[in-house]
Amino acid sequence: MQRVDAQEILDSGGCSARDAQGALAVLGRINRLFGGVTTTQRMVERVARTTGAKHFSVLEVAAGLGEVPERVSAEVARNGITLDVTLLDRTRSHLPNRDQVANRNRANGNSVPRNAGVVADALALPFGDGAFDLVSCSLFAHHLNTCALAEFLREGLRVSRRALLINDVIRDPVHLALVYASFPIMRSRVAWLDGLTSVRRAYVPAEIRAVLASAFSSELQVELSCHYLYRMGIIVWKGKERGGC
Repeated sequence: MQRVDAQEILDSGGCSARDAQGALAVLGRINRLFGGVTTTQRMVERVARTTGAKHFSVLEVAAGLGEVPERVSAEVARNGITLDVTLLDRTRSHLPNRDQVANRNRANGNSVPRNAGVVADALALPFGDGAFDLVSCSLFAHHLNTCALAEFLREGLRVSRRALLINDVIRDPVHLALVYASFPIMRSRVAWLDGLTSVRRAYVPAEIRAVLASAFSSELQVELSCHYLYRMGIIVWKGKERGGC
């Protein structure tokens, strides 16, 4: 199954704020039920075990409503790990509004997200070198062609102190068939159509490794793992904090 790169509705200027919020809510449920949250959780726990640290500042890129880092924060807290999360998205309507932030802060005892987030381009992050312990993204890498993905990898690693975490879907014919079959239970046509596009434009592990090799002149320590329902997690270690495979 060859990769087919095409724009998703959420990335277009023709998606209303209401449709965007509805689609993002569906993505939140998908992440909770089908491996999205656990993939990032396991990467964070892996970094904690390797470094011995228990507190991390995290920049969540292309964060949308921020449900993945919110859920991950609640899960890892059970193991004494705390996350201080900053949400970033290039579109303000994708980020949680003030009422959503206030409701989550009350429900979670001031856990993430603490603010409405930062509006910025993932390929030109408005932060200094090593501004965050971790830079993380979920369901974002497949939105980028190989050149843009290489640029994001360099930018994400620049802003991180310990590691860059990538959580994304894997392109596979069976995965595509499952998304087709999900139409009756989808509450958002936008989310369903974008889901089909996402699988078609997703990368496979070997392609991600090839992009990483092309993006950096020196060899990096990379851990790539596959998870439930066609998810992969990639940890790109930085400097002396690199872990073992």
